[in-house]
Amino acid sequence: MKIMTHTLLTLSFLTGIICAQCAAGQDDRMGESYIRLHYSKHEYMVPMRDGVKLMTSVFVPKDTTKTYPILMKRTPYNVSPYGDDKYPARLGPSEHFVKAGYIFVNQDVRGRFASEGEFIQVTPHNPNKTKPTDVDESSDTYDTIEWLLKNVPQHNGRVGMYGISYPGFYAAAGMIDAHPALKAVSPQAPVGDWYFDDFLHHGSFFLAHAFKWLSGNATERQTPTTEPAIPYVYPMSDGYKMFLEAGSVENIDKLYLKGNIPFWTDMMQHPNRDEFWQKRALMPHLKNVAPAVMTVTGWYDAEDLYGSFKTYQAIEQQNLNVNSVLVVGPWHHGGWSSVDGDKLGNVTFGSKTSAFYRAEIELPFFEKYLKDQAFPAPAEATVFETGSNAWRTFDHWPPENLEAKSLYVHESGRLTFNAPAATAAEAGTGSGFDEFVSDPAKPVPSSETITPRMTIEYMVDDQRFASRRPDVLTWQTDVFTEDTVIAGPLMANLWVSTTETDADWIVKLIDVRPDGPETTPLAGYQMLLRSEVIRGRYRNDYAKPEPFVPNQPTLVKLELLDVLHRFQKGHRLMVQIQSTWFPLVDRNPQTFVPNIYFAKPDDFQKATHRVFRSADHPTHFSIGVLPATSTLAP
Repeated sequence: MKIMTHTLLTLSFLTGIICAQCAAGQDDRMGESYIRLHYSKHEYMVPMRDGVKLMTSVFVPKDTTKTYPILMKRTPYNVSPYGDDKYPARLGPSEHFVKAGYIFVNQDVRGRFASEGEFIQVTPHNPNKTKPTDVDESSDTYDTIEWLLKNVPQHNGRVGMYGISYPGFYAAAGMIDAHPALKAVSPQAPVGDWYFDDFLHHGSFFLAHAFKWLSGNATERQTPTTEPAIPYVYPMSDGYKMFLEAGSVENIDKLYLKGNIPFWTDMMQHPNRDEFWQKRALMPHLKNVAPAVMTVTGWYDAEDLYGSFKTYQAIEQQNLNVNSVLVVGPWHHGGWSSVDGDKLGNVTFGSKTSAFYRAEIELPFFEKYLKDQAFPAPAEATVFETGSNAWRTFDHWPPENLEAKSLYVHESGRLTFNAPAATAAEAGTGSGFDEFVSDPAKPVPSSETITPRMTIEYMVDDQRFASRRPDVLTWQTDVFTEDTVIAGPLMANLWVSTTETDADWIVKLIDVRPDGPETTPLAGYQMLLRSEVIRGRYRNDYAKPEPFVPNQPTLVKLELLDVLHRFQKGHRLMVQIQSTWFPLVDRNPQTFVPNIYFAKPDDFQKATHRVFRSADHPTHFSIGVLPATSTLAP
């Protein structure tokens, strides 16, 4: 009977998978049929001012009784299927747009797939274009819009742009010195500054993510092609073992990438934030942008959270007459467009947040500004409050009524709003600290999951596996006696020392749920809310690394970006600090070497790290707390 039950369960499980795949395939066929029935497709090689031509697919509604706005996406990931008679299963930001009626434009950016020209990763913006050969993503967007207005029928004279992740970067870059017809743009999870986004975080290298993305998307193209990129096949599923045994980043390149990824090689030559990285920062150039901008991101975007918040801030600061708004939901990278948004990993959010966003926020934004539909203007910030699972709106982000507070670490793992008091024993000595031994040969895992990739769930993972390790320091508050909402950016002010000359510092902010019976959902769960890492050598200047003086207390400041989270009554707030986070982040040898990517085996050394909690050296975390009178939106 047990065997039969197991067999039936297995068959049921497999049948479920097959049915899901069949349903997805059926949806795709239905989507393609609808688009083919209602839209005419045309492919053009659109000329830029320097003569380079870009592959552009245009889908025009067959209903010629009215005009339509143009909605454009520029991408490095291809605009397949290629061919006038080949139709995709989806068009536009979501399923709502095809039936609403738009002229859809998809374009391979310069140097990618079927477009001509040279591809440059995160094309630097050129603010001083004086010659026809002075081109960037802003000029390519302008030239494309100009051509479309002259050559595509049935448009209403208005253009919108959108894109997620790398296409989000092209949406943001394309709205600089915007074409007059560009009326509404939605950069979603946009790359903003690759020294803090995606592959690098405050000088530390996001190894697992960089390896995955670059190995599949950054091989050199010899000639224009419509062939898709070939994904990398990992030699093993255990990324912790794979990368640890390889050793340095240089060896990982030699063993697995074989030197075939030019941008990986470029990164290895530029560990500091020199001109190579500085010129790729888009935020300083976000000026004279489109009249309406909606920046979208997810609290659990493991790739471009920095770019999203910094893009929104830069637009706000540099464009006084632009209607710039922010939307943040409980999503992983791009989850607002691809899943229901009711859960991530073990954590649930109470409703289909992505479906709500697509129908009630995204579509109305473009309908309002591209068609003059009678939708109200979006709120300045439409933000999902995690912990209570409720949407909230604000007329300013971060909220203006935040109460600035500091959480201080104390002995015995306590975390309180009271600064450490000097004792007679501590006065003038700087004593009072917690310490741990960090061993690069046995780094703290970044996840319990056995995988060579960066998982999308790691940003909400249960952190009990880490808090039980001796090389992770943990402090937590007393149990909250009432709901407490923190909002806005977080800042870690770390007073630390090391017995060696370099160290990474990883900080995690965690919501600890109360213990309970075995049947209590997620009892004792330590839910990660926000985390960040800084390579300690860059604590004073990202362009000029400097060693630590062994055993000398040193201040390291680290921004953890924004949150909006309600710690419910009975929960605790926990902070964890560690120095390895592998293989998400490459290993710091903990000895100061000129370039960590080329560190030799003897450079990797154990070190004793201290986190100080004295009156002279008070490690603390700057947070914003919404007043107790702040209530949940209905």
